[in-house]
Amino acid sequence: MTMATPPPPSHATTVRNLVVEVVDARDLAPKDGQGSSSPYVIADFDGQRKRTSTKFRDLNPIWNEKLEFIVTDPKTMEAEELEIEVFNDKKMGKGSGSARRNHFLGRVKLYGSQFSKKGNEGLIYFPLEKKSVFSWVKGEIGLRIYYYDELVEEQKEGAPPPDEGAPPPTEAKKLPKEEVLPEIILPTEIAEEMAEPPPIVTIAESPPPVTVQPEHPEPHGISFAAHTEQQVPPEVRKVQTSGVVTTERIKVFGRPNGEYAPRVITGRFAGESERISAYDLVEPMQYLFVRIVKARALAPNESPHVKIRTGSHFVRSKPATHKPGEASGNPEWHQVFALGHNRPDSGNATLEISVWDGASEAFLGAVCFDLSDVPVRDPPDSSLAPQWYRLEGGDDQQPNKVSGDIQLSVWIGTQADDTFPESWSSDAPYVSHTRSKVYQSPKLWYLRVTVLEAQDLHLFSNHPPATTLDIRVKAQLGFQSIRSRRATSNHISSFFWNEDLVFVAGEPLEDQLILLVEDRTSKEPVLLGNVTVPLSSVEQRLDERHVPSKWFVLDGGSSGGHGGAPAGGGGGAIYCGRIHLRLCLEGGYHVLDEAAHVCSDFRPTAKQLWKPAIGILELGILGARGLLPMKTKGAGKGSTDAYCVAKYGKKWVRTRTITDSFDPRWNEQYTWQVYDPCTVLTIGVFDNWRIFADATEERPDYHIGKVRIRVSTLESNKVYTNSYPLLVLQKSGLKKMGEIEVAMRFACPPLLPDTCAIYGQPMLPRMHYLRPLGVAQQEALRGAAIKMVAAWLARSEPPLGREVVRYMLDADSHTWSMRKSKANWFRIMAVLAWAIGLARWVDDIRRWKNPVTTVLVHLLYLVLVWYPELIVPTVFLYVFLIGVWYHRFKPKIPAGMDIRLSQADTVDPDELDEESDPVPSTKPPDIVRARYDRLRTLAARIQTVLGDFATQGERLQALVSWRDPRATRLFIAVCLAVAVVLYVVPPKMVAVALGFYFLRHPMFREPMPPASLNFFRRLPSLSDRLM
Repeated sequence: MTMATPPPPSHATTVRNLVVEVVDARDLAPKDGQGSSSPYVIADFDGQRKRTSTKFRDLNPIWNEKLEFIVTDPKTMEAEELEIEVFNDKKMGKGSGSARRNHFLGRVKLYGSQFSKKGNEGLIYFPLEKKSVFSWVKGEIGLRIYYYDELVEEQKEGAPPPDEGAPPPTEAKKLPKEEVLPEIILPTEIAEEMAEPPPIVTIAESPPPVTVQPEHPEPHGISFAAHTEQQVPPEVRKVQTSGVVTTERIKVFGRPNGEYAPRVITGRFAGESERISAYDLVEPMQYLFVRIVKARALAPNESPHVKIRTGSHFVRSKPATHKPGEASGNPEWHQVFALGHNRPDSGNATLEISVWDGASEAFLGAVCFDLSDVPVRDPPDSSLAPQWYRLEGGDDQQPNKVSGDIQLSVWIGTQADDTFPESWSSDAPYVSHTRSKVYQSPKLWYLRVTVLEAQDLHLFSNHPPATTLDIRVKAQLGFQSIRSRRATSNHISSFFWNEDLVFVAGEPLEDQLILLVEDRTSKEPVLLGNVTVPLSSVEQRLDERHVPSKWFVLDGGSSGGHGGAPAGGGGGAIYCGRIHLRLCLEGGYHVLDEAAHVCSDFRPTAKQLWKPAIGILELGILGARGLLPMKTKGAGKGSTDAYCVAKYGKKWVRTRTITDSFDPRWNEQYTWQVYDPCTVLTIGVFDNWRIFADATEERPDYHIGKVRIRVSTLESNKVYTNSYPLLVLQKSGLKKMGEIEVAMRFACPPLLPDTCAIYGQPMLPRMHYLRPLGVAQQEALRGAAIKMVAAWLARSEPPLGREVVRYMLDADSHTWSMRKSKANWFRIMAVLAWAIGLARWVDDIRRWKNPVTTVLVHLLYLVLVWYPELIVPTVFLYVFLIGVWYHRFKPKIPAGMDIRLSQADTVDPDELDEESDPVPSTKPPDIVRARYDRLRTLAARIQTVLGDFATQGERLQALVSWRDPRATRLFIAVCLAVAVVLYVVPPKMVAVALGFYFLRHPMFREPMPPASLNFFRRLPSLSDRLM
């Protein structure tokens, strides 16, 4: 009898698989010599290479094949690169020569950050890219890429081998993945790439290496993470450096705007730490950390608490808690305190930690420490382990009331300590509203509702004969409401719209879309039916592919009344017709919540379409100087409780609130991933009012000022430490509220091909150009997005107020302002200044004000006329020399707010009052009438200028329109004479004669206007026909 062998011991491991589903391709380039191609696809990921089958002579092939790869290390998957290449198969070509070669049809490069988990994937069409400048590539390929994790059972070492007839489990797992489909034919065009990935280098120009933080929400804003082996994100994976470069501090020698201009902060920040911190943009601040964990075997008590006392601080913990079933003598606190610490003044200081009864304030014991013996925790050291200390009593205390132990740890650290953000800080006592936090904006989608038609509507017959019905669809999503235009009809019960209604939807997609069909023929709208669609059931699309439409049954009709809400009750059982809709959530758009000119992010909603980041933006918020008092405390004493907010992309950061200080020092550092350098970082300072408000009271925070920094103006890997003025436009005029000190560094490879290629790519995602949104529609959607972001961040703890979000996002940037109109006018004049200057220079040459220059211009003109092939190179060389010349005057520091450009220094108080007036106006009628008259005067000037432009264009048309017969005859006769002369005389001679005639000496020139200009001014325009 054979005994059954027990199965060998095994343990399960998680294996991540990547699936690349090659669906199809569109509009490929014909490269087989016969007007077609036989394409196949090769996918390369992490050293694994797979290919699809070949589609014979098909420029729009359909594969629907899955290529599966094993992810070696799931932790580094985001840094891995997937390369998809399309080739023409040489075996399918019937010709000879070049037709039998493998031709490159295009490629796509993707990174692990663009992969989706199984269940969240979507079909995405990627445009095929060139491999070199000489490649001829067109078309796009449709891919569906996702990954999933599976548990694989592996045998432990020493286990008996399985039966000989069965393959090992590991081999059985690998056989399907290593099976090669057809033979992979090496292409003739091979990309010039390294066999191994380039070395991973951290971008840094200063001696301390830069440690990159991810962009996801972090539990705190600051950490001095100096690891031995640093985790480098994919955006700096390909950076290669030849040496260590020192940090360059930027200096500026002039301040054109005086006290309103940014200035450089000199000096380096150095702490007493023996290690060099990777985050060197901020100044280390010393804190005494006390972690109170729990106690045991205390004397009888009720809700004990802990008091911590030093020479300059006295704090009290929260009441203790008890585990279920634990005795009252074993309380727990689990609380950390961070007390400001000045090491030179703490030589003979002591720290006293005492436990007190909450009900009777009886002394339960204490522990004392000499601060000179407290250890210093220096990152990357791990947390100091708490220890048990015996509680002791004073000489005057009763011995029987002091007993037990307390578990705690004490150390000295900086604001980089990982426990600092959640600790009770001595400079921010109101913990609930003063902690530093990182926020994330919600994920926003555009919801496109295409209303096609409606049928079987129950219309009422009380309308007069021959009345045109006004049937409209009203769509509601949350606070957003849009009404369609009037429907067209070719049948009594069928109505057509074919109109797109676009909304902003935010995740989680829990809202419902409500559509109301209304009859607005009479004064009172009549509800004909409604339908409710949950957003979770709407299909998501990432490109312009067609989404199938659906019919929805209408219910809830009414016999009259207002149709502003769906009918309730038992209306769901009544058939009121049906409506034909096409619904989709657009993931290929970027939902704008900022003004277009100060946008900080252009990525689409769908993460699968994100490009890899190109660098890291580091911001050190040092502090503020000279803030003005924003509130009063006590007997008229001014006070300011300031905190700072910075916004870039989807990530918002908020520093802790420094209470009652006009010179707060935050010294907090944050990082962002940069996907496009042509973006703007916004930094704002606010006065905290919520710390003094009740739970039911809403007290908005007041803005102190803000600064915008364009990332593209930052040199790569340089540290900028500057002070920027905080300016606010009040009704009384421009006011400086103080200064903010920040340090910035843009860690980015300066001239890597990927970085340079960003400047040649479209700024907005692809869908904005394929199916663009109107300007007015985009502004309305932006207003809805701002409301949704503000509502989302207001639900955080501590909340980021709606007034803070609106101020940071410039929610009122589109409103009318006389000051902004003047600023834009002077900006136009500044842009045209070069043309005006060139015209003046040419006029000086004509008038021979400098004879030497005029003679040189004559010689240069002769050379260019005789050698016309030198004109274009000369122009480009001249532009190059101009760029080199202006390099001497390039800005040394990133610019902040410009008061002269904004016309803020010369603005009239009445114009400021008008700028702050909401719509509709709240001013008295006489003020509104005066402003309206002033606007009419300005509009009359603009009207005159526009009329002059139209007149000049109409005179050009009048040259050949025969409106003035004599002028037209004269003009065409001159044109004939010029044509004959140019046919007979060499063109170079004509050009020399015209040039010398134009540059003739003033003694040969009449002071009156030339005949050609007089002729043009006499031509007729259409202005005499205006009524």
